[in-house]
Amino acid sequence: METLNFNDIFKSSILEKTTSFSVVDSIIGLLSAFILGLLIYMVYKKTFSGVIYSHTFNISLIVMSLATALVIMGISSNVLLSLGMVGALSIVRFRTPIKDPMDIVYLFWAIIVGILCGAGFIPLAVLGSIFIGLILILFVNKIKVENPYLLVVRYDEKSIESSLEHIVAGHVTKHTVKSRSVVHSNNFEITYEVRIKDDNTSFLNSISDINGVQSAVMLSYDGNFTA
Repeated sequence: METLNFNDIFKSSILEKTTSFSVVDSIIGLLSAFILGLLIYMVYKKTFSGVIYSHTFNISLIVMSLATALVIMGISSNVLLSLGMVGALSIVRFRTPIKDPMDIVYLFWAIIVGILCGAGFIPLAVLGSIFIGLILILFVNKIKVENPYLLVVRYDEKSIESSLEHIVAGHVTKHTVKSRSVVHSNNFEITYEVRIKDDNTSFLNSISDINGVQSAVMLSYDGNFTA
């Protein structure tokens, strides 16, 4: 029966991997991921144009860059570990719905920064992040896109539709009927997609003054319903 001596105890794979671990390279990689994560944080805050700004989501972009860099540093020198990590991450599911497509862009950007910094391609991560940040700032803040609105009107007489059509056509640049529905036997609802002139919504008062109109509500619309 073999006995373990003092040297055998310390001949472990963990200690062998520790000797090949570079503290300086790891600090440089994590610091780079943190700085670029701050860049993503500032660009997201500057270009956000949604309804409710989420500070926690923005902070998570920095943490995601750091966490991804840590994972890449850990699996970059071990093929078996990398395969196991892929299998482990394949069971992860995101439960939080992403309403704005731009949020997915920022998530993907943070992950790519973490991968590049963890793999040692820091110059590529810096150049790519600066380029992406400039594009986002230029297109989101400088180029104005005219988003449509949804106009929802409830009324109790079918004949009112002709008056509605006349008022809407005279005050918007473009309009289309998205839906018509009967709420109750004598209650109707019609939804227009409209593009207004110079953000002028005064025609809502004209619609509300029509005899038989119960309510007139206009919502901003950019692919999702937002009040």
